Amino acid sequence: MDSSSSSSSSFSSLRAYLSALSHTPTRLALRALSVSTSYDEMSQVRARSGTSMRKTLRWFDLVSLGIGGMVGAGVFVTTGHATLYAGPAVLLSYAIAGFCALLSAFCYTEFAVDMPVAGGAFSYLRVTFGEFAAFLTGANLVADYVLSNAAVARGLTAYLGTTIGISSAKWRLTVPSLPKGFNEIDFVAVAVVLLITLVICYSTRESSVVNMILTALHILFIAFVIMMGFWRGNWKNFTEPANPHNPSGFFPHGAAGVFKGAALVYLSYIGYDAVSTMAEEVRDPVKDIPVGVSGSVVVVTVLYCLMAASMTKLLPYDVINAEAPFSAAFSGRSDGWGWVSRVIGVGASFGILTSLLVAMLGQARYMCVIGRSNVVPSWFARVHPKTSTPVNASAFLGIFTAAIALFTDLDVLLNLVCIGTLFVFYMVANAVIYRRYVATGTTNPWPTLSFLCSFSITAIMFTLIWKFVPTGGAKAGMLSVSGVIAIAILQLFHCMVPQVRKPEFWGVPFMPWIPSISIFLNVFLLGSLDGPSYVRFGFFSAVAVLFYVFYSVHASFDAEGDDSLTANKNGEIHVESKEIEDQSFEV
Repeated sequence: MDSSSSSSSSFSSLRAYLSALSHTPTRLALRALSVSTSYDEMSQVRARSGTSMRKTLRWFDLVSLGIGGMVGAGVFVTTGHATLYAGPAVLLSYAIAGFCALLSAFCYTEFAVDMPVAGGAFSYLRVTFGEFAAFLTGANLVADYVLSNAAVARGLTAYLGTTIGISSAKWRLTVPSLPKGFNEIDFVAVAVVLLITLVICYSTRESSVVNMILTALHILFIAFVIMMGFWRGNWKNFTEPANPHNPSGFFPHGAAGVFKGAALVYLSYIGYDAVSTMAEEVRDPVKDIPVGVSGSVVVVTVLYCLMAASMTKLLPYDVINAEAPFSAAFSGRSDGWGWVSRVIGVGASFGILTSLLVAMLGQARYMCVIGRSNVVPSWFARVHPKTSTPVNASAFLGIFTAAIALFTDLDVLLNLVCIGTLFVFYMVANAVIYRRYVATGTTNPWPTLSFLCSFSITAIMFTLIWKFVPTGGAKAGMLSVSGVIAIAILQLFHCMVPQVRKPEFWGVPFMPWIPSISIFLNVFLLGSLDGPSYVRFGFFSAVAVLFYVFYSVHASFDAEGDDSLTANKNGEIHVESKEIEDQSFEV
């Protein structure tokens, strides 16, 4: 038992902190696996923000936020890269990626309806796998949001420069004394981030209205791009390359190329998870969240498939510009259609603004709820009484994002952000299975944990075979065996382990098949990423672990001693478990 006094802060003095450090192993054992409950997350934990967030959002707000968060600049970049692998079948790549996103969206929706709080994946993991797993994923998510938002803000400068015909270099101040990659000062990016920060601090409702306007304008530009592609294009481009020596047909590089393209374009769907962080501000979570989250994914999938088809119809796949496929198709043309390139630049600019707005809304709510758990200073959890928004978290992360955008030259999204987000999608899919089959304190968790581990290992084996084994009969056989093993493990678990929880309002259908497929696909997509992405993920994860060990676990322990945290009290867990069992028999 920790001998330090629970009533005094571990950070009140250097002596107190050193004493706390000496008890780190004991505190880690107490806090790392401590789980919260849905009731606590929606009552005591939420109350730590003081003022409640105002419930002003409806399903159409969530659909708009989802579309705005997903349809950013990414689609204008990833389509070209994916076409290099999938050819004309890139529209199938978008359909497959949309299906993967929808499966993950189902997992998010079950949690968001059952527990409509602003914490998103952080809260979902905290009530299933405990404080440490939640903090690790939440920290990576916030880092991904900040870095990608800084990159997107600088990307806006480049798109605006292209649109009005002025090089982005003229918008930036070059400082020769700074190292390359950090020597271009971008004041426009800073101004955009700070302006959006003011909007999201002022009101969530007004932020949603601004997003609706920008998203509507963006969709008009997307409709224009689709119309131009189908009007000016040629159907023969779906089967005939420009160079007859290149592979022809709708599947020039086979199924492998289509799935490689799906892994690349999946990055264009990242953003819908920010919608789940708005659950606390939704008027009717049971009706609005399923429509908002899943509906936005379906709408975006249709738009992406139409854009991919229009691009394929416009140009043969082997002459599409990988970096700027849509605008490059019209730039420099002598037939009077060169102006279309600038129109596409304007549309992409609106898309960047909407994705930036939604992402900054999401990052602030993640930080707010992480602050409620006391693993970061509780100052971040405060909600302003007049605006009903997490002003402290919004302002801090906005200024931090602006500081990075000022001088750090980052690529627009792609692998920089997606590894952390895919990891969170993977964790949420695992969590939804664990929560359905395990009631803390009453159910043996090992059968479910054994299934999740063995299924993930099988998915990793499949991914490694796909990536490293040379194409041929041996590869096809090994992939088939891995697939059969995965299905067998899943069916065995389905038949032998009963569910102990039935969702009261909305649940993922075909349990455990849909979240298991989501787990498998997220592992597969993680395997498609490059080495530097894993280095970045490992670096941030290591920093997060150190922060948790030297600060979070002690702050959390202090809060528990002061009765600020009651999430791991056995009595409440048993009460919730009993209620869960009662619900399962009623359904």
